[in-house]
Amino acid sequence: MDLRGVPLSKRPSPIASLPDEIVVDIIARVSRSHYPTISLVSRRFRSIIASPELYMRRSLLRCTEHCLYALLYNPKTCDYRWYILRRNGFVLVPRLPRMPAHGIFVAVGSKIYVLGGGYDSSATSSVLTIDCTSHTWQPISTIPKPMGNTVAGTINGKIYIIGECELPGCMVSKRVVMVLNTDKQMWEPEMTNPGVEIGQLWSGCVVMEGKIYMRDSENSFVYEPKERKWEMEEMLNDKKWEYACVVDDVLYYYDCRHNVLRAYDTKLKVWGVVRGLERTATNGPSLPTSSWWSYTMSCGGKLVVFLPKERDRRNTILGDRRNTTAGIWCAEISIERRQGGEIWGKVEWRDTVIDGDFFFVRCLAVTV
Repeated sequence: MDLRGVPLSKRPSPIASLPDEIVVDIIARVSRSHYPTISLVSRRFRSIIASPELYMRRSLLRCTEHCLYALLYNPKTCDYRWYILRRNGFVLVPRLPRMPAHGIFVAVGSKIYVLGGGYDSSATSSVLTIDCTSHTWQPISTIPKPMGNTVAGTINGKIYIIGECELPGCMVSKRVVMVLNTDKQMWEPEMTNPGVEIGQLWSGCVVMEGKIYMRDSENSFVYEPKERKWEMEEMLNDKKWEYACVVDDVLYYYDCRHNVLRAYDTKLKVWGVVRGLERTATNGPSLPTSSWWSYTMSCGGKLVVFLPKERDRRNTILGDRRNTTAGIWCAEISIERRQGGEIWGKVEWRDTVIDGDFFFVRCLAVTV
């Protein structure tokens, strides 16, 4: 076809004539952040963006990316919705169902597992999976026993749910562990009694060196799945760590009481402070401060810290440290272990990711 004299805007796109497998190979190499824009090109491109073949190709090319999904509660609409973190802020994920108020949320690969929880304070045994490549969902095998006061960690594709449930013949709840094998989509029998007194678990848990670390209001505990063994972790008790994450078997959390980023080294069993984040005129953007709440995540080997843009405390409801805010800050921090064992950090980027009254509920790192 002779296209001389035909305006460029009216010429057919060369890529439109390519076979689907070649288009998939091209798009697979593009950052997923551009996919919403690409899907607007045509119905064919929308279909390719939503196809499992695209994500299989990305995996083979090792073009997978780490994305952060945050669950926020909007008190104006009274619902819990998922948002994806972008450099220009949180982007609402449409089409997903309303999330339960008291569920446990765990990421395994490109899927989010929603375990139990109800739309009130009651415990349920439902399990829902969300495929983050297509933002579709489906129910799967329910939890064998409804559980409450739960935390959950993932080790080698297995989700360990630690919580309380009523056992046959018992008048009171017992602390138990239940295991979901995500490869087989089956529950494995594992019922344990810690043998140590554990109060109400809160602020989630972290996984380090194949062990699950958690804490109640006073003490820190560790569960080792291989031996089904419980222990109290004395050194972790030195700090009231909360909403923490792990990078290279080092636990990090932002200490709102002293406005420092703390680190716990499991090998040295010692607490330290991440250096280089102090406010100076030469070290680039600084980490925002907060005396209210913080949430620390790991994503692609970096730390991501969420903090509230605080409003007048007279406008808050007493007793809820994660109450509504004037917005949410986010800071991305690269970390470096220097000679002598000191850990240094650098704020690569910080900005407001959402304005308005929101509860920050949960954040998950998903690989897509």
